[in-house]
Amino acid sequence: MRKTKLALVQFASDPMNIEGNADKAIAFIEEAGGQGADLVVFPELFLTGYDTDLIGEKYAELAQSAEGAIVRSLQEAARRARVNVVAPMPLKLEGGAGVGNGAVIIARDGSVAGTFNKVHLWEDERKHFVPGDGFAAIALDFGKLGVQICYDAGFPESSRTLALQGAELLVVPSAFSLPDKHRWDLYFPARALENTCFVAAVNGVGGQGAFELYGNNKVAGPRGELLLDGVMHEETMQIVEIDLEENLNAAKSIPYLRDIRIDAYAYRA
Repeated sequence: MRKTKLALVQFASDPMNIEGNADKAIAFIEEAGGQGADLVVFPELFLTGYDTDLIGEKYAELAQSAEGAIVRSLQEAARRARVNVVAPMPLKLEGGAGVGNGAVIIARDGSVAGTFNKVHLWEDERKHFVPGDGFAAIALDFGKLGVQICYDAGFPESSRTLALQGAELLVVPSAFSLPDKHRWDLYFPARALENTCFVAAVNGVGGQGAFELYGNNKVAGPRGELLLDGVMHEETMQIVEIDLEENLNAAKSIPYLRDIRIDAYAYRA
């Protein structure tokens, strides 16, 4: 068995209050570490809040560097709590290439294990962020992690690319509002089954109007079974233990990754 304990935070962001949101995140990290979690995941743009109408051009001013003070405070919290962390935020891209709707992945020892920049931008995000250009699985101490952000999960090629790189757990920090909940309910069991791997999706809570987020975190197992269907409209953290060995067992009886015919497709994963 390869037991892995996930801490998934339905986070209520205070818009544009980076320091306040970071302090609250650190408290969640400490709580997760106290419960023996291996990985803490926060929602999309949790550090600033998700609202392109309210925040808009200010995302550029609020963007953080992966080497900056806010990220260092999260690194130190991860190191103290002995837990890996996925921390989504507006992220300054290297070489002054703009701002990404990104995430910093922090290892249990407090080092930055990698960063990710959302590839598929949703609606007005295109006005404020530079899209990423690829997906890469990241090796952490419990296994290989694949990160997607929200709309990325609607493109099966994204998950398949990460699975073919050996990702054993896909995490999807998100900002989903109620009009799109039917998609939220469909995506993650499907992506898990298609790739015979665990998928954990984390949604924010709070906001207003088109940007009112509702939580309802999801975890799906490698046969597409729903393991977590989180509460609605409540800031909370769910602890879910999974066994990554189940991926291998599922793949033996549902061999999608073995039998895929990449050569038959016009595109390449």
